Amino acid sequence: MRLASTAKKIFAANKALLVFFGVMMVFRSAFADWMLVPTGSMNPTIVEGDRILVNKMAYGLRIPFTMSRLTNGENPKRGDIVIFPSPKDGTTLVKRVVGLPGETVEMRDERLMINGKSVDYSTSNVDDADLPQATRKYRHEIVAEKLSGQPHPIMTLPERSAARTFGPVHVPDGEYLVLGDNRDNSEDSRYIGFIPRDSIYGRAFGVAYSLDADRWYRPRFDRTLTTLR
Repeated sequence: MRLASTAKKIFAANKALLVFFGVMMVFRSAFADWMLVPTGSMNPTIVEGDRILVNKMAYGLRIPFTMSRLTNGENPKRGDIVIFPSPKDGTTLVKRVVGLPGETVEMRDERLMINGKSVDYSTSNVDDADLPQATRKYRHEIVAEKLSGQPHPIMTLPERSAARTFGPVHVPDGEYLVLGDNRDNSEDSRYIGFIPRDSIYGRAFGVAYSLDADRWYRPRFDRTLTTLR
């Protein structure tokens, strides 16, 4: 009786805290979340140490802790940075939407063509200052790729073995072709196939904060509260 009474008092004393954590778990599961990016597959847009913000309602409101949707929401757009589990092992991946359902996509020497039309590439003003030293020591090139009228930086590693040419491939209905912005160091649709619409559960839209592991986890203030494009 005494043990039960003690447990009841502890619960009562921490009830507000437990409710708070419960609400936070529901919120992060179905509405919005933040996640640490440990790899460089989206360099230079997202770098190792970024804590990115994810809108989990962008493509439909889901029942918390499930993949079942209560609403359909909008469909992913070309250029969106999306979150989904890898079809291979369930690991959470972050990639950019390139090919939409029904489109034909190909790549020739790192240059994309969508429905037979070449994507525009130009010089980028993005530097490599925030990239890890392990990446900067290899020869790399950063250019601007223009998808749906909005340019974003991509990076190539000319000395690394990679799938720089593929297709043309037809994107099936209800699926998407996704690529990493670090084109020569990304496990994306070239290796894991097309991504079903139902498995995409969020859109990354910003960086909350970033820590630089090369400099004793010093905050990267230039990346704090920035928008992802």
